[in-house]
Parts: sequence; structure tokens; C-alpha cells
Amino acid sequence: MEDFGFCDSSLPYPVRVKDLVDRMTLQEKAQQLGDTATGVPRIGLPAYEWWSEALHGVADTGQPGSKATFFDDQIPGATSFPTVILTAASFNESLWKTIGQVVSTEARAMYNMGHAGLTFWSPNINVVRDPRWGRSQETPGEDPLVVGKYAVNYVRGLQDVEGTENITDLNSRPLKVAACCKHYAAYDLESWLGSDRFHFDSKVMEQDMRETFLKPFEMCVKDGDVSSVMCSFNRINGIPICADPQLLKDTIRGEWDLHGYIVSDCDSIEVMIDGHKWLGDTPEDAVAQTLKAGLDLDCGYKIGSYYGNYAGSAVEQGKVGEAEVDKALKNLYTVLMRLGYFDGIPQFKSLGKADVCSEEHVELAAEAARQGIVLLKNDNQTLPLNYGEIKSIAVVGPHANATEVMIGNYAGIPCRYVSPVDGFSAFGNARYETGCADVACKNESLIFPAMRAAKKADATAIIVGLDLSVEAEGSDRVDLLLPGYQNQLIKQVASVSKGPVVLVVMSGGPVDISFVKNDPKIKAVLWVGYPGGEGGRAIADVVFGKYNPGGRLPLTWYGADYVDMLPMTSMAFRPIESLGYPGRTYKFFNGSTVYPFGHGLSYTQFNYNLKYSKRSLNIKLHKLQHCRNVNYSASAYKPMCPAVLIEDLKCHDNIEFEVQVKNVGRRDGSEVVMVYRVPPEGIVGAPMKELITFKRVSVAAGRSKTIKFVVNACKSLGIVDYTANHLLPAGRHTIMIGDGAVSFPVNINFKY
Repeated sequence: MEDFGFCDSSLPYPVRVKDLVDRMTLQEKAQQLGDTATGVPRIGLPAYEWWSEALHGVADTGQPGSKATFFDDQIPGATSFPTVILTAASFNESLWKTIGQVVSTEARAMYNMGHAGLTFWSPNINVVRDPRWGRSQETPGEDPLVVGKYAVNYVRGLQDVEGTENITDLNSRPLKVAACCKHYAAYDLESWLGSDRFHFDSKVMEQDMRETFLKPFEMCVKDGDVSSVMCSFNRINGIPICADPQLLKDTIRGEWDLHGYIVSDCDSIEVMIDGHKWLGDTPEDAVAQTLKAGLDLDCGYKIGSYYGNYAGSAVEQGKVGEAEVDKALKNLYTVLMRLGYFDGIPQFKSLGKADVCSEEHVELAAEAARQGIVLLKNDNQTLPLNYGEIKSIAVVGPHANATEVMIGNYAGIPCRYVSPVDGFSAFGNARYETGCADVACKNESLIFPAMRAAKKADATAIIVGLDLSVEAEGSDRVDLLLPGYQNQLIKQVASVSKGPVVLVVMSGGPVDISFVKNDPKIKAVLWVGYPGGEGGRAIADVVFGKYNPGGRLPLTWYGADYVDMLPMTSMAFRPIESLGYPGRTYKFFNGSTVYPFGHGLSYTQFNYNLKYSKRSLNIKLHKLQHCRNVNYSASAYKPMCPAVLIEDLKCHDNIEFEVQVKNVGRRDGSEVVMVYRVPPEGIVGAPMKELITFKRVSVAAGRSKTIKFVVNACKSLGIVDYTANHLLPAGRHTIMIGDGAVSFPVNINFKY
């Protein structure tokens, strides 16, 4: 083997990979195109399992019977971070990257010990279009900018090798582990009233594709330099995504310049044939189409890899050229070369058991949960509770003693669990009563012991919510309510409680708790997502003031009647007036909400002061730059040159402004400064507002900090019109800080 070119580390990766592929027979090549690559013993190439997961910590999810990543007595668990929806609520980009760095350190340590692979199919960066979606907990929420920024930071944390981030040849840039942004694209339906992900055809307008569904993936590839993208089961406008060359080869690899491989969600080719009945395909037909479209790796879950079973015969039948197989293999083995699979990476060789579940890592998991927790209500500054005065606390509800529930899905085995009861016990006498046998809460008899506990305690924490029996992969919700008798539990316990009542909601998606907002007995409400293995500690730290909450909702919390207004299968974000459908997400829904996107309170108060702002841009056009029409409402003012195509502009113009954040309360705290833009008035179909940047900043009581923002005009003030053109509109734009108490205009003028 020492004479084989692919083993010669002095040669460039392309030369080595070509040598490796050229040594294989056609059937040997086909066997390396499935997630369980068999290897080629004849040339010393070992088997490799591509499928590992690291959504919010190293997970043991994977191919049954050949899991690349697993736990046992030697490595009993890994650090369990909160599910992504809660971590996203921190709106803290540096935290997102740090978590990625810790997860990859633990993954690399486990790899050294033979307990993990090097290719992790995470993160999930689908935008949450509908509040019923069962996988909301896995994602960073409903805003494509937030989702994209999360993707970039988490992927950089997973992949970047210190000191090599700026290598110019990105196809040779070393990787700590390989990340994967999924599920591409317009995938956000599991199983809802007869529609399921294995048969669903997403009817999507090109405007929504470019504006929302594709944006996080473009950011993940172009800014995060992710080394893999996973295509999803569904069709888009009739075409299976994994067989669509325009979406795969032309967009991901062409327009965005992916340095890596494209993989199918598991069994996607089988779904094309048996679910979508695509073109009456034989297995060889389907394999030929996906290879030509740019799909490099096929994950087979139920019946094995279609590539492994049929790629060879597809070539032999003349349906696809062997060159397409070679191209896919080169993309795959280049990534393994970059990972050090063949040569090792010296700086990671010393990682071992001491680097998994370290004290520092576990503390970061608790900190992530604390930063994400959202204070929804706090009447009369009930929170934080004074643990000098509160000697006893009743901890009741179906999640009062939660353990596995807190880690959600795509989870491994945590280093340990700290349940809510455990967390509260650190601050005093915690009396636990379940109140409900489980989340379904079908038996009201257990409410009465919970009531008795609340009557005697100095304070009461009611911990309710959802779990994987209600929202999960493969299962969407049919309503936005707490299941069973949970509402009754809340009302009855609160009505008899001796002391203040804190409601804690554990869920991924939104829950309609409108009745709580005006209940004078329930003074405070926290949303805690699924907070990970250290979740109970984080919850108690917030309730008793050891930590001042600063999280913001990454999802709109709609009222329960929202789901009666439109079907989950309607993919449009803008209202459809002819059908009476409302808009989706904070950008297009103008109805009342339980809690809006970005809502979150603190134990202190912050004021904003605009210190400086640039308020106009005069952009000179040359004769080859043409004005484009924009659809305005009849009564609105329309500029002489309404807009210019962004790809025709150099896009060097920035908007700069400085915001002073002053903590005018008595407690140190952190504030998420959210900056929105409002497009010029009268543009038909434009968002009501749209997040363009954000920054989490810690400010001591009585002190202030000034944040300088620089946003690019094309990226932040552009619109995608109904023809799917990306335009920069002229006219008066508005930059809005937070809820709009501070704002300023930006006038854009085009002149020849």
C-alpha cells in the first residue's frame, strides 16, 4: 500500500482521490456510494459509516446494526445541549459557535476511541413555516436570517480547524468534523391529516423559494463553507428534490460553490419510486437521474442503499456514465481526506475520554439553557423569587421531574440529568407532585395531590408542556393546545396556591396559553424549550434570580384558532385573500398573537438611544443598469426609478448606525438588540417588517454600552418581488430598533 498514490500524503488531494477511485472496479465503486460504504479490502480501503448525528450534542442516532457513533461503559454519554429552538432563543452567535466547537471536540475524542464517525448530518436548518410542524424543536425558528446565522456559526464551530479558516483552496481546507445542512428544501411537513412527507408535493412560489426556503442553505454553503447538504424526501412543484439538477448541481454546487458532497435523506430514492411514483422509474432509472442531478451519497435505511444495489447496473444498462459515479466518489473521498481519515490531524490525536463530558462542557450546556430561556410574563416583578424568603416550593406537573423529555430528539445519552425537581431542591425544600401521569394528562385525579402541595408551599412551579408523543419527526400537531387536562391542572393548582405561581412551559413549538396571560394568580411564565441534560438547573437558576433571563422567542406564538384558518399543506407565506388564508410568520401575519416573535422580558429594564445613523444613499447608475418596475398599491407614491436588480449593482453601499443600550434597572442583565427594516410604504407583498441584524449584549446595572451596526444595503434592504427578482427598491426605508421606540429613515435614490 505504501506505493499507492492515494496513500502518499505529499500529493495533492485531487491526485490522491483520483488514484483511489481509479483502482476500484465498477461494482466496488457502487458499494462506496451508500452511507454504509463497504470499503475495498483488495486495496486496503476500510469500510466507513457516513451517518452520524450531532444536532445538539453527539447523538447515537444512526444506521441500525452499523452505528458509527455509540455509547458504552467506556464512553457512557456526551454533553447534552438544549434542543436547537431554545439555543436559538439566546440570539447569541458566539454561543452557537462555541457549542459547535465543544460538540466537535467530543466527537473527535470519541472517534479516536472508536466510538464515532467523522461525518455528522447536522444541523437542521429548515425554516418553521407552520406552528404545527413536529420538528420545530430541531430548528432555529421561523426567521430565515436567524436560521442562516445559526447554521453558519454552528457549522463553523463543528468544522473549523484553528489556524486554517482562511486557506484559499477550500477543497483542501482541513475539517475537524464534517457538518451537513439539511433538509434541502421547502421541507416542513411530517404527517398531517392524510398528507405525509413521503408523498407530499410542496407547491412553492419561486418568490418564497428565494426569499425564505433557500436563504439559510445559501448562507450555510457560502458563509459557513459546510461540507455537505442533505436533500429531502418531498417534491417541489412536481419534481423530487434529490433528482432535480437545477436545485442540486446548478444551485448548491454551481451557484453556491459547495466544497463537499450532497447526500439524500434516508430512503429518498425509494420514496421517489414507491411514494412519488416518479416517471414510473425502475431502480436503475432513479439512480441514473439522481447521479446526473448531483446526488453523491445515498442513505438507505429500510432496504439498503439504492446506489450500492443499482448504480453498477445503471451504468451497465447505459442509463448513466461511469464518470458520474467517479465524480460522486471524488466528492466523498475529498471530504474524508480533509478530515484526516487517511492521514490523521496531529492536533486532535491527543483527544480522549477526558474531553467528553468535561466539567467545562457540562457548564456550557447549562449556560446555553439559561441564555435561551424566555421570560414571557412577570407581573409585579414576582420573579426572581427570594430564596431567603421562600423556604418551600411545590414543583408540580407532568414535566416537574423531567429527564429524557428535556433532551428532545436526535439526542445521545447525557453526561447526567438534572431534573426541575433536582434544580429547585438546591434552593430549598421542593415538594414534587406529578399532577398528570404523563403529557397526555387523561386522568384528572392526580390534580388534587398537586393542589394540596401548592396550598402548603411558599411558592409553586407548575411545569407543563409537550413531548415527543405530541411533536416529533414523523408526527405533526393538529392543534396548539396543551394536551388533556393540563389547562385544568394549571387553573386548579393556581387557584389554591398559598404563594406566587410560576408557570414553566416545556415545548418546541408554540402553545396557546392565552388564559394564563390574564390570570392574576399566575404571576410569571417561562418558556424553556427542551433544555437539555442540565435543564432543571437552568430553570431553577432563572426562577431564583441566579441568572437574569434574556432569551427571545424565535417563533410566533399564534392563538389556537390560527390552525383553523389554513391547512398545513398551503406553502405560501403571504396571505391568500381569495381563500381567506392569513399570512405566516411575523413578516406576513398581521393578526393577534399570544406572544409575538422576539418577545422576551428581563428582571431589569433597558433603554435605547440612537447615537448616530446614516440616513440616505444616492446610487449613481450607468447606462447598462436599468430601472425595474415594482408593484405598488394604487394610492402609494412610486419613485421615478422604482428599483434596480441587485445583481446589476456593485453592492458596496452600507448603512451604519450606533445604538446605546442603557441598563436603567437594578440588576445586571443581557439584552438582545433586534434590528428590523420596514420597506417603503405601498410595495405590494413586501414584509411588514424583517429582521436584518441582531446582537446580544451584557450590560451592568446603571451602565451602558454602544453597539455599532453596519448592514449592507443590498443584503438588508433588498426585496424579492413576485417575479422572483431580487431588487433594491428606491424610496424611504425605515430601520427599527426593537419594538420601534427607536427608528430612523433611510432614503435610497437612483440617478443616472
